[in-house]
Amino acid sequence: MKIHEYQGKAVLKKYGVTVPRGAMATTREEAEAAAKELFAAGATGVVVKAQIHAGGRGKGGGVKIAKSVEEAGELAAKMLGMTLITHQTGPEGRIVRRLLIEETLPIEKELYLGILVDRGEGKPVFMASAAGGMDIEQVAAERPEAILKQYIDPGMGLEPFQARKIAFSLGLKPEQINPAVKFLTGLYRAFLDTDASLVEINPFITCADGRLFALDAKLTFDDNALFRHPDLKELRDVTEEDPLEVEASKYNLNYIKLDGSVGCMVNGAGLAMATMDIIKYAGGMPANFLDVGGGANSEQVAHAFEILLSDKSVRAVLINIFGGILRVDTLASGVVEAARKTNLQLPVVLRLEGTNVQEGKKILMESGLNFVIAETMKDAADKVVAAAKA
Repeated sequence: MKIHEYQGKAVLKKYGVTVPRGAMATTREEAEAAAKELFAAGATGVVVKAQIHAGGRGKGGGVKIAKSVEEAGELAAKMLGMTLITHQTGPEGRIVRRLLIEETLPIEKELYLGILVDRGEGKPVFMASAAGGMDIEQVAAERPEAILKQYIDPGMGLEPFQARKIAFSLGLKPEQINPAVKFLTGLYRAFLDTDASLVEINPFITCADGRLFALDAKLTFDDNALFRHPDLKELRDVTEEDPLEVEASKYNLNYIKLDGSVGCMVNGAGLAMATMDIIKYAGGMPANFLDVGGGANSEQVAHAFEILLSDKSVRAVLINIFGGILRVDTLASGVVEAARKTNLQLPVVLRLEGTNVQEGKKILMESGLNFVIAETMKDAADKVVAAAKA
């Protein structure tokens, strides 16, 4: 689960990570009130930042500096409701519904910090680079040696010597080392305590007066751990997510929208990956990743089918199920129920194996609906791709 920058900074602040003063605004009036308060507190300028779940906002026109309350209000009025397009949003862009109004700071250096889980090593890794700023992806691709990595033993946490090594590698001044160690330690504690899968500060800045700040903050949390964090779960902004993915999450279904024309319903992530691969091998393109899981009931299957059919790019559907915990007859009942409810017009190809497979096939054949039952995955892929192209 992703959250907005202003939400991420509020989380980090609880762990002693220094962040600029600021406030969230959803209207011009709120933006002006926040700017007025910052100017009264001594700010020399304010930054108006669009809040969307994507990077590259500055290059897309979503980050502007205002020198007065009036200018902040004018910028806020222009940004709110605009469609912001960046290299991460795709050509469709994202509608700006929230802003962060924040004080400007006397930036001396822009650095980079990031923490994520290295699955190959089985450990969190703390990354840092003196080449921070908007183009860190380019730095990683062209000069990987410019990024320092410190692997963290989960049992020990980020040790003081590791924090000092990171601080020195960033070229900080001697008097900034101790504050930096506190900053980095707080950042790791936030990563650990919130079950985050990513914490990224880009840029991490030093100021002319020696202070250190997280000028930006990107936090992503492990969905599977959110039951432990009801406070974080409340930060979810469903307007930033694909509507079909939001709908699927209501029924504990794993759905990801893709760009093809073949809808895929499977049970199990491994089978989903194999199904998408064989569709591409057959000359087609998957329209989604939809995993109903091992323990789905007929109601969940029906909802999954409805979600598939509500995607207008889907021209044919492949249902590839291995019945273990999810019995094939349960799946078949859900598919028939959903097909009747949605007045199905699209071709549906099924490849079924496992528990109660014959009972499941019988339900489908006796439904009176035009289902195509394939014997193998390759047969199913060939038939569904042909149907989608037709």
